[in-house]
Amino acid sequence: MSAKVLVIDDDAAIRRLLRNTLERAGYAVIEAVNGRDALGQAASQHPDAILLDLGLPDRDGLSLIPLLRTDNGVLLVVSAREATDEKVSALDLGADDYVTKPFDTEELLARLRVALRHRSMSETAPKVIRKGDLSIDLDRRVVCRAGEELHLTRKENDVLAVLARHVGRVVTHERIIAAAWGADEDPRIEYLRIVIRNLRQKLEAPGPVGSVIANELGVGYRLRAD
Repeated sequence: MSAKVLVIDDDAAIRRLLRNTLERAGYAVIEAVNGRDALGQAASQHPDAILLDLGLPDRDGLSLIPLLRTDNGVLLVVSAREATDEKVSALDLGADDYVTKPFDTEELLARLRVALRHRSMSETAPKVIRKGDLSIDLDRRVVCRAGEELHLTRKENDVLAVLARHVGRVVTHERIIAAAWGADEDPRIEYLRIVIRNLRQKLEAPGPVGSVIANELGVGYRLRAD
């Protein structure tokens, strides 16, 4: 059965573009033009994924994120708002990803596939996450590259575990710090940057290869899915 995607946007041209793009990729599409319509469609249709614009005519899209995530699948914000604080707020409220308009349709589809795949993996609760020649055993806290175990500090393991559980998705600085340091510590973001730098040095193989951990400027970090 095709995955069902709810598109929430008051712009008819954007809805038409998203419908055509999604249907060509094999998704079934539902549309909503405002917040009230969106909540009704989500409750009755139970979509596998939601694409949400923040600039809705009847309410701010940010206020919908916790409501739409309650009983539904993955949620991607697709918005013209480019401010870093908007992205951080959306992700902290529970959005799986944030795509800025104007967007590349192939990139949007790729982000959607990653989010759906991550949800499927979460439901089966994998103990070992594999990415290229890297394997990350979350239970045993063992990380190997090309079969060779890497030595990570406790904090490096904590940060990598957060990213690995959300592979392919942006995790905000605040969420990483809260998960890796907890409420008893109050680290500055500079400490997180040091841990990320050390992780990159240990995880990445020599040669001209793209970074395993991507930086989303001002927002957070993403463990690349590909």
